Amino acid sequence: MTLLPHSLAFALNANGVTSRIHAARDEAFDPWPVIKLFNPVGAATWIATELGEDGDTLFGLADLGFGCPELGYFSLGEIRAVRLPFGLAIERDRQFDPLGPLSVWTREARRLGSIVGAESALRRRKADPLLPRPPMLPDAGEGGEGS
Repeated sequence: MTLLPHSLAFALNANGVTSRIHAARDEAFDPWPVIKLFNPVGAATWIATELGEDGDTLFGLADLGFGCPELGYFSLGEIRAVRLPFGLAIERDRQFDPLGPLSVWTREARRLGSIVGAESALRRRKADPLLPRPPMLPDAGEGGEGS
C-alpha cells in the first residue's frame, strides 16, 4: 500500500502553506486531519494535518501508546522505515474520517489517553449538527500514485 498517495500529499502540502501564511499573519489555523497512520501490531498512531516544505516533516498528533498523545512534528521517512514483525510496516488507514479539527482531536486524545479513544468518542458525536464537516478531500486511491 502507498503510505502517502499524491492526492493526500497535495492536501497536506496545502495545509502546510496555509499554516505558514496564518503564522506570518499571527492568526490561528486549526485544520482537519488529512491522514491517519498506524502500527498494525502495536499501539502507535499518528494523524497529520500538514506536510513541511522538505516533503518529510509532518505536523499533527502522535500517540506512541504510552497514554499521552502529543502535538508536534514527525518524520515521514522514519515512519516509512519502521519494520515490524512478520514483514509488516506502518499502514495508512484508508477509511479514515477526519471527524473534526486537530484541536478537537488533541483535546479528546489527551482526555482519553489515546488517538484511538478519541476517534471512538468523535465517531459517537459525528451526528452532532454543531460540529462542522471538513471539505471533501481528494480520492486517495492506489492507482498510479507514488509513495
